[in-house]
Amino acid sequence: MKTKKYRILLLSLLCCLLILSCEDFVEIDPPNFKIVSQTVFENDETAISAVTGIYNELINSDFSNGYISSITVLAGMSPDIFEIRSETDNRYGPFQQNQISPAESPDASANYNLWSSAYGIIYMANSVLEGLEHSTTITDDIREMLMGQALFIRSFTYFYLTNLYGDVPLVLTTDFHQNASASRNASSEVLEQIVNDLNLALTRLEGTDAYKDSERFNVNRYVVLAFTARVYLYQQNWQKASELSSQVISQTSMYEILEDLDQVFLANSREAIWQLSPIGKGNILTYTWEGYVFRGNNSSPFKLSDDFVASLQEKDKRRTHWIGYNSSKNFFYPHKYKDKMSINHITEYSMVLRLSEQYLIRAEANAQQGKISEGIADLDKIRQRANLDLIADTNPGIGKEELLNAIMAERKLELFSEWGHRWFDLKRTGKASEVLASIKPLWQDTDVLFPIPGEDRAKNSNLSQNDGY
Repeated sequence: MKTKKYRILLLSLLCCLLILSCEDFVEIDPPNFKIVSQTVFENDETAISAVTGIYNELINSDFSNGYISSITVLAGMSPDIFEIRSETDNRYGPFQQNQISPAESPDASANYNLWSSAYGIIYMANSVLEGLEHSTTITDDIREMLMGQALFIRSFTYFYLTNLYGDVPLVLTTDFHQNASASRNASSEVLEQIVNDLNLALTRLEGTDAYKDSERFNVNRYVVLAFTARVYLYQQNWQKASELSSQVISQTSMYEILEDLDQVFLANSREAIWQLSPIGKGNILTYTWEGYVFRGNNSSPFKLSDDFVASLQEKDKRRTHWIGYNSSKNFFYPHKYKDKMSINHITEYSMVLRLSEQYLIRAEANAQQGKISEGIADLDKIRQRANLDLIADTNPGIGKEELLNAIMAERKLELFSEWGHRWFDLKRTGKASEVLASIKPLWQDTDVLFPIPGEDRAKNSNLSQNDGY
């Protein structure tokens, strides 16, 4: 099986199960990277296999797999989308209440799993980048493509780390001893590195526009453009965000907004810009982890909040197609993924980036620049698919602030249960306290950041803690 081959090659590259935690790396003798790089990066095929191994780990890694310690679940609990079903829930309850423990509790373990697995992915990307740089036998075009993909994955991972934790260690090497004592870098430095990596990735992926074998889990240039548009949106660089999202939206031969909501999350959907494949699990389980964790059975630990469900109009197609209802226990749950427990039958891939977000990015960026009609047009593209009244018809004279509020409301309804969008939107717009203080009794302004895991701080005295913990 190809997947097994990829995983064996990647483990050979890393010389250990790097996905367990960053601290595991520093507690063993460092590998002889020169020997490893000579083996794994001796030809194009093995180098491609090593990078494919990183893609496979993204569907297994806690931070990115959509399962119980993922960005999607933990950052989904933090704003006003999910609620726990049991008042005694000590794993997800603290995330919903924004009272996460730094150490020695179930919620602390989930937080640590997210943090450490993200650094595991970063270590893998660094390993590949160093191996490609040192190799003298890989062809230039393959080297450029693989380095562009590894740079993107590193920047993608750091984007989530710094948005969750603020200042974080900026690890750009496989040097175990250096990484073991790394202190936190200012979030501004991390963001600068993210942008630098993305720009380098764009340069190295020049001409890599198509998806390999039409599979949308391979990073091409438009994946990088789409994600960079989001980064610029977060930086309030409205012109660049609009410019890059437009480049993606213009690729009508490759991407489109699908009218049938049940097709959006299918494997290689035309709305998908980047997905992760369950093939990377390396076994017979072919459902996505999102499909499994959001299956809405009687033992599900969380539900969609009643207020969130009520915010969707009855005629909104997202209410009927993307929200499920458990009648025996009387709760609503995300139903974007329909496949809950398939075996040897892939129908869905895990969605990471999709076209609707690009329309919402451009709508917000244009509105911020006073381009109201353009912002309305992009917002209405999403509203039309949802079967909602168009702003152009109902309120063509809408003002800037009202339009921005409408865009933010649409982001909440469109992107729920996907990669923590609502949590990050409230934080980046400075509205977290305004929205959450009234519904979360223990809310404090410092709750906008997760705590640095106590396990890492116990091993590395240079790691400081966020305020409030």
